[in-house]
Amino acid sequence: MQTLPSLPHYLLRNAEQYGDLVAMRHKDLGIWCEWTWAEVYREVRDYAIGLQALGLKPGEKVAIIGSNRPRLYWSFAAIQSIGAIPVPMYADSVADEMVFVLEHAGVRFAVCQDQEQIDKVLSIKDQLALLDTLLYDEPRGLRDYDSDSIHSIVQVQEQGRKILQSDAAEQSKWHDSIDQLIGENLCVMLYTSGTTGQPKGVMLSHQNLIVTSLNANSFDSLDHTEETIAYLPLAWVGDHVFSYTQSLTAGYCVCCPESLDTVTADRREIAPTYFFAPPRVFESLLTQINVAMEDAGRLKRAMFDHFIALAREHGEAVLNGEKLALSTQLHYALGKLLVYGPLKNRIGMSRVRVAYTAGEAIGPDIFRFYRSLGINLKQLYGQTEASVYITAQPDGQIDADTVGTPSPQVELNIADSGEVLYRSPGVFLGYYKNEDATASTKTSDGWVHTGDAGFIDEKGHLRIIDRGKDVGKLTDGSLFPPKYIENKLKFFSTIKEVVAFGDQRDYVCAFVNIDLTAVSNWAERNNIVYASYQELAGHPLVYDMVESHILKVNEDLSAEPRVAGACIRRFLILHKELDADDGELTRTQKVRRKFINERYAPLIEALYSDKKSQFVSTTVVFEDGRKGTIEADVVIRDVSADEHQKGVQVRKAS
Repeated sequence: MQTLPSLPHYLLRNAEQYGDLVAMRHKDLGIWCEWTWAEVYREVRDYAIGLQALGLKPGEKVAIIGSNRPRLYWSFAAIQSIGAIPVPMYADSVADEMVFVLEHAGVRFAVCQDQEQIDKVLSIKDQLALLDTLLYDEPRGLRDYDSDSIHSIVQVQEQGRKILQSDAAEQSKWHDSIDQLIGENLCVMLYTSGTTGQPKGVMLSHQNLIVTSLNANSFDSLDHTEETIAYLPLAWVGDHVFSYTQSLTAGYCVCCPESLDTVTADRREIAPTYFFAPPRVFESLLTQINVAMEDAGRLKRAMFDHFIALAREHGEAVLNGEKLALSTQLHYALGKLLVYGPLKNRIGMSRVRVAYTAGEAIGPDIFRFYRSLGINLKQLYGQTEASVYITAQPDGQIDADTVGTPSPQVELNIADSGEVLYRSPGVFLGYYKNEDATASTKTSDGWVHTGDAGFIDEKGHLRIIDRGKDVGKLTDGSLFPPKYIENKLKFFSTIKEVVAFGDQRDYVCAFVNIDLTAVSNWAERNNIVYASYQELAGHPLVYDMVESHILKVNEDLSAEPRVAGACIRRFLILHKELDADDGELTRTQKVRRKFINERYAPLIEALYSDKKSQFVSTTVVFEDGRKGTIEADVVIRDVSADEHQKGVQVRKAS
């Protein structure tokens, strides 16, 4: 396994070794554009030389703000090649959220996707003493932005080409700057989502990312023949590894969709062989499949049900290459022709060889559904501080309830408190300008505290229970693992988000967000009229549906001695969807518990009273930045001791 000193070294290798192979694709105005590795090399070279001409120096920080586009990925390589440090940021962050990261990182240059991002940065520029240069990819709307400090990436590349034409030695000088890079150099700064406070800047070295990526490529036999689609946030470590560092180290092709709205259609056209998605993506796709089948004709639905039942029984064995009776093989082959193949093509997974999900627990039934179709979906467990990989499921050792065995070169340990600790070559250098947080997270001998509670089962696989700091106790001493409870409810396709309460309380209560797509389809089929999310969420039959799900979860919890006391007693369905723009979720869609406890304190207290409803007025932020208010009288319901009669609608939804 060849190990080079830095990521830009892999770009040079790929240009030489895979020069004619396609390295990147981008769909623009309905047309897929392609760049070979040799062409990407030239794009990055010209870009880097142009950045040097603008005054970018080694060690300086450069923000990258936007979605998945080739020039933004080239920005990473160009910046790193001259020893500067990219700091990717979430494209959907509002201006006020961006101030902290831009100021804390000491950003001097900012690479923006388009006018929207340029405008956000300009609106806070007075608060940023070091920021002096902005670059952009998409020129639409920026023609009249006359400023010596705002440049298009294309113009910077053109400047780099002119410099090369006037002095051919500049290319050698650029290569020399790459040769000065070593594995221990800071490669990228990725800020955490900030669920409990201000984000922390995770510093990862070239060696962290290279060794981890090479190990991951070897683990799943990934090479230059793979194709993947890049659609997750640039600021998230998963995208940085799957779409950038693993691509550079393996030499495979990365495809950028036209927009987030076209990801499924674009994935269908590309048919990636390597794919990652958080559980919510797989849940959403399955919801769409089920909705389509509800509207299908009787014959088509019967055929679908028949072959899916067959797949659930034998699909895992087929995927693992186990020998089956000839009649079963033929039966499954017919299902592949009539159902599995067309279905995989419809969701853009017809060629997937390796697929991963992580970040949240995925419902066992959902997980098994995809594997039964012949999609090699696996689970992994990782963190930004680990350069992603801590554990992953090896082929042939798949369990819906575990996140796999330690990844190559990763040591795993379970502390006496039940906390998961790990040590690996991917362990981060530290948190930027935060020695106290670094010391509390990483021990002197390299062990990292994950903050997650878990255990290693008899097969050597890791099982995650909950975030350690979130696990509490009821007043009677019963264990209260909120995430564990929430995930069980979120396994139902009609439930999008849940926030459970119970620490130091007499019993467990919950906020519920319904999934608008799934519930609105159910409402349409059952002739339920509504005018808004708020009206649908408050409908009595929707409450009946959610209560039936809670009863099922309570039944499961009661069967587990460790959490039997944590059954949900009261719940409400929130009048609005939890939103990152409103501060309720992080940009990676994780619940900010402390903020929700403060924002919805009256609702929480009402749950722990005998009230049947509670009036609430909530400030919301619209997409254009304007603020408004949503008012509602939110219904609070006690969970029945038995399921009594919920009606046909509820049984359908369940």
